[in-house]
Amino acid sequence: MRLNTVPELFESTVARRGGETALVDAESTLGYTELNIRVNRLARRLIAHGVGPDALVAIAMPKCNDLIVAIMAVLKAGGAYLPLDPGYPAERLAFMLSDARPVLLLRSSQVASLGAGLPELVLDEPALRAECAALPGHDVARHERRAELRPEHLMYVIHTSGSTGTPKGVAVPHGGVRDMAATQAAVLRAGPGDRVLQWASISFDAAFWDVTLALLSGAALVMVPAEDLLPGRPLWNTLLKYGITHAVLPPAALSETDAEDVLAGGTVMSTGDSCTPTLVRKWSPRRRMFNGYGPTEVTVGATIGGPVRDAGDTGIGTPWIGNEVHVLDERLRPVPPGTEGELYIAGSGLARGYLNRFPATAAKFVADPFGPPGSRMYRTGDRGRREPDGELFFTGRADGQVKLRGFRVELGEIETRLAAHPAVEVAVAVVRGELADAHVVGYVTTTAPVEPGELRAHLRGLLPAHMVPARITVLDRFPTLANGKIDREALPEPAAAAVRADGVGDFGSGEAGGCAAVVCAIVEDVLGVPEARVTDSFFRLGGHSVQATRLAVRIRERFEVQLPIRAVLEAATIGELAASVESRLRGTPPSAEGGRQRKATGRLP
Repeated sequence: MRLNTVPELFESTVARRGGETALVDAESTLGYTELNIRVNRLARRLIAHGVGPDALVAIAMPKCNDLIVAIMAVLKAGGAYLPLDPGYPAERLAFMLSDARPVLLLRSSQVASLGAGLPELVLDEPALRAECAALPGHDVARHERRAELRPEHLMYVIHTSGSTGTPKGVAVPHGGVRDMAATQAAVLRAGPGDRVLQWASISFDAAFWDVTLALLSGAALVMVPAEDLLPGRPLWNTLLKYGITHAVLPPAALSETDAEDVLAGGTVMSTGDSCTPTLVRKWSPRRRMFNGYGPTEVTVGATIGGPVRDAGDTGIGTPWIGNEVHVLDERLRPVPPGTEGELYIAGSGLARGYLNRFPATAAKFVADPFGPPGSRMYRTGDRGRREPDGELFFTGRADGQVKLRGFRVELGEIETRLAAHPAVEVAVAVVRGELADAHVVGYVTTTAPVEPGELRAHLRGLLPAHMVPARITVLDRFPTLANGKIDREALPEPAAAAVRADGVGDFGSGEAGGCAAVVCAIVEDVLGVPEARVTDSFFRLGGHSVQATRLAVRIRERFEVQLPIRAVLEAATIGELAASVESRLRGTPPSAEGGRQRKATGRLP
């Protein structure tokens, strides 16, 4: 019997590995048999609510075991899941809901209702738990679903950054999951006794890779709070504490995290951005290291290379089982080996296209001249080459899309949102820095006076945090090329004034006293900004999660205190962070510290 959908593959694993551990978190472990029972019960509740093949169910929850139960239950019911980051701006969440039109929202009590008149179930409510506990726990039979679940039915919809300023939902069916699981088994070889780290945010398709790498192989999936996954010491501690054997991490996380004593004899896979020779030298010894590639428009990925040993030019490997990668010229003709062309992906892993975006789908999912009649291939917009031995190499983008610390970002979307401010005339976004230090900076010309802090505040209400420019510079005019186009290479380094958050009249590091002055100075050094004030927000000055880890480490070293990363993440201002440090120096219990306490959303800045 061919196993072609996630429920079929998962149930096969449960049948063979029911006594093995399936989920691990800080509180408990959950075996495959018990996990399957919980999934089946919730799936029956979803079916009773009307969920079936091609019905979308939105899920908004922080990282926890219930999140995995929710995803697997949606798939068992025959539906597809729409992941929502609870920390995204309300306007973006509202757009994703209106664009995808799910039939139901699943959330935890930690996440506020998203409104929009959408029916919802709160999974940790006692009444719902009791209701599910009363339902049968055996596998959901075919006749119980509203229709037969087939490989062409939707599995998930994930929104990507859109070049026109509007995110696009990528609709991915079950059809590619069988070959994906076969590739995982053949290459990464996870299985009983192994522990797979669930690192990626559930809003990205890489999280689906983590989940399936464990739960379709008999390995254990390790779920920890988001702050324990921050690159650097928190991630290193998690890898060591839980005995992780398999981890898929972007280069930004690998570059910030010590490789000593973790994943020894295990497997690490770099994906989401270019894997550098430095990372290969650091991570390939004493473990199997792979490099993966693939856009959201396929079932997580398309190629994998390794084990990587040579610290030279690192390739992206060869196609997954059931997939093909063509290197073509502008007339869709194969280019000779070693010649650069555009990468096109074909095979079982292709998405249906963009949800309710027929022109965009037609433009990117084109007829495959090398496959059977009616087959398609995805035009990636990536440039690459194939060497004579078949190894593929990524050489860059052909448009304005970039990868930023593992996130896929369309600079055009940032520019569109920035230009929507009434005072902005023209907006340009570019990337500065590399790997963990990579960040977006913005440049604008305006028709009326406006402060950079106001422009960043405008974007924070419209874009996820990783897309908000760390700095915005207001220019009198843009440098241009001879043809009149903006010369992006000639854009100046961001002006000091653009780095500042709002706070005229506040005290800077030179005027603050004692601990606060030192913390401000450390922030200035970590972020590379000319001035940080006690009333500034670390993140509004351009900080991101990797730099938050650096800041916590620097403060610990300078003051010799145990400062958890959560103290940095939850501090509204640098002054509040300094107060937290001072309280620890005095031995004051954290609960007595000043500052606001925030409800966790499971999201990293």
